[in-house]
Amino acid sequence: PCTVQTRPGDLLRRRHRVRAGAATLALLTVAGGLALTAGADSDDVASRAAARSVAVPGGALDPTALVRTSAEQWADTSRVDFSAWPSRGGRLDDRELLRRALDTWAAPRPDVTVTRTPGTAVVAPAQPPQLLFAGDLDGRAVVLFHDGGVRVVRYTETLSGRSAPALDFARADGADVTTAAALAVSRTAASARYLLAPWVAESATRDLLAPDSPARPLDVDGDGVTAAVPRPAEGGGCGSWPAMQLRSSEKIVEKHAFLVTDLGDLAPVHLTQTPAPGSGAPARQPREATGADALVGWARTACSLRDLRRSGVRAVNNWHFAVQPLPGTRATADWVCTRADTWRGPGRVLVQFVPPAASPSARAEVVADRRNSALCSRFGQHVVAGTHWRSPAGTWYVLAAGSRAVKRLELEGSVRGSTAGTTLAVRAPQDAVFRVTAALHDGGTAPSAR
Repeated sequence: PCTVQTRPGDLLRRRHRVRAGAATLALLTVAGGLALTAGADSDDVASRAAARSVAVPGGALDPTALVRTSAEQWADTSRVDFSAWPSRGGRLDDRELLRRALDTWAAPRPDVTVTRTPGTAVVAPAQPPQLLFAGDLDGRAVVLFHDGGVRVVRYTETLSGRSAPALDFARADGADVTTAAALAVSRTAASARYLLAPWVAESATRDLLAPDSPARPLDVDGDGVTAAVPRPAEGGGCGSWPAMQLRSSEKIVEKHAFLVTDLGDLAPVHLTQTPAPGSGAPARQPREATGADALVGWARTACSLRDLRRSGVRAVNNWHFAVQPLPGTRATADWVCTRADTWRGPGRVLVQFVPPAASPSARAEVVADRRNSALCSRFGQHVVAGTHWRSPAGTWYVLAAGSRAVKRLELEGSVRGSTAGTTLAVRAPQDAVFRVTAALHDGGTAPSAR
């Protein structure tokens, strides 16, 4: 029924002005820090100048203050990641090399080659980092650091001193037994050598495009550095896809083997598989891709990894979300959602249609490509997709499939059809325009991934 208005006196007004000024100053300080971090995420001259302007805390650049983990800690800790790696290599006590590496990290000269995975800050260390490796490999001195949780950093310089050093930054937060299993210490266009985690008991290589071929033992020296491992070809055809098959020590987990492959970043990418759902089976969690069925699936989809190079990918999972009987045949086709999760969070999704083929490594058809999507993760568990398919008799169809929670599929557009279930096949022209929608058992709907 009434309104009361009050106005502060001069003293209160002055207090509010002081507080506002202090808040503004704090915001400017934070904004300046954020701008510095954002600038350091790029590889241009301005970002390097910003990195050089960072005030480094005392002791962070002192080689004698580097954190050195004992060789036994990994077997007696609940945190099995890069923090459990011991310090290894033949130049651990070379203070001049370590000082050059730390100084370059804190203030890289303009001629230093600096690379980073997306989302990785290139600012100086805030505290003495952990020393993972220091040694000579393939004509270069290599130093590996871990900054305590967020990043791994690699410094390299030629032993001849005829070229500028290089500095590589990569994310490492949330690493585990598999994603902290190896780091690239030396890389050429054709191969790479890795420093393996101390819990890796066995190592081998295999070609993902040859699923029936056995893994081949991989030599590892006393420091945990592997022999040269072939890298997937960057251009041209996709005739092979090398990967490492590693097995953890029984001190960590019994009979745990897993696959990793090189996509150009410091840490290789962990490959997993989620099998097709059984009748009434609950959703399954990703599992290691070392079994026969998983290897057969990766043989058809490995070449799609080429589009993920140097994008900061942490792990890639093949989810076989549907199996579809093919009309006019006794064969079936697989529907696979290949999800790549990055260290910084966002993922990329490729939905692939895998029909029968004469070759075990025939490439699957990518029918959908989604970036920055939660699809095919635990936050996006419903997937629907469709494609054109030609039968052996020459008849064209529109095929559609959905994941296990789908109750009904429907086609709209120039071709129409519907069915109760997770797969649908409708005869249609080769160029038929269509859209797939799905009704879910819980009453919701799911649009096509296309």
